Amino acid sequence: MAIDVAEPDDVPGSRGRIATTTSVQGVFALPGARLAYQVAGTGPAVVFVHGFGLDARMWDPQAGHLSARFQVVRYDARGFGASGPFDPAVPYAHAGDLLALLDHLGIEKPVVAGLSFGGRVVTQAVLSAPGRMAGLVLLDSVLDGLPWDPESAAASELTVRQAREHGLLAGRAAWLAHPLFAAARRRPGLARRLATMVAGYPGQHWTAHDPHTPPATRPIDVLETLAVPALVLAGEHDVPCFRDMSAMLARRIPGARYHVVPGAGHMINMEAPATVNELLDRFLAQLAEDERGHRVRRRDEINPLNGGSDEHHSSDEHARA
Repeated sequence: MAIDVAEPDDVPGSRGRIATTTSVQGVFALPGARLAYQVAGTGPAVVFVHGFGLDARMWDPQAGHLSARFQVVRYDARGFGASGPFDPAVPYAHAGDLLALLDHLGIEKPVVAGLSFGGRVVTQAVLSAPGRMAGLVLLDSVLDGLPWDPESAAASELTVRQAREHGLLAGRAAWLAHPLFAAARRRPGLARRLATMVAGYPGQHWTAHDPHTPPATRPIDVLETLAVPALVLAGEHDVPCFRDMSAMLARRIPGARYHVVPGAGHMINMEAPATVNELLDRFLAQLAEDERGHRVRRRDEINPLNGGSDEHHSSDEHARA
């Protein structure tokens, strides 16, 4: 059962516009865990899933920008942030948790967006529920099946080892020192925001048994079956393996739009929020235009006497890596 609390809109990142939306916070109980979530605004739904060790606050720049026109949903995944620890005896899948949350909120056809770990989650959700999502946005997304570059792999192994051998504080420090955050560390304000989120990570995925159930089929083996409009974003200065992952996602997801964000590292939505927000605006506007065209075609099929539509449908460039 969820506990919903309606509060006045004070979504961070919303300064500079008239606050006309409301923010609803809640906790959704699942077997073995809970999900803390926030919903702001009304309109077509856009759901954001955070990166590993972080939480929903990383999407502040996008929530503030979009909530005047969209229903923006963000949540802390199982074992992260305010969702707190999980029961290690209860099997689960992050993608299944996302679908359950959508059902709980009554959201039928959202656009789902995820960064890094969150990209893996939303990709698996789209594959496990064909036709459920209106669009897919992947920001420096994980793609299991491609090798990590040696420096990034070694830093990930060190993080786990530090957490298990020297405690959670050591693990968190090693994670913040990971090459993934190299570009962000050069910006003190952003580095502080990342450190605040990592300080709230319970660390259970590092130090205890994680009963997460992997998908029956690896996404990398079925990317060509993704029948959903997709936007793939990559930071110009992200680590090599994530640049490779983004390029393969863009190449193999049918019709995917692909953009490299200049000057940005792994945390592109926080490092280059204006650029990312503009790309999101263009993608969401294209989805709305395509949907309007679909409705016109359906109307004309039902009643041919209406004649054809002369609406012009523009499209972004489809780039290939």
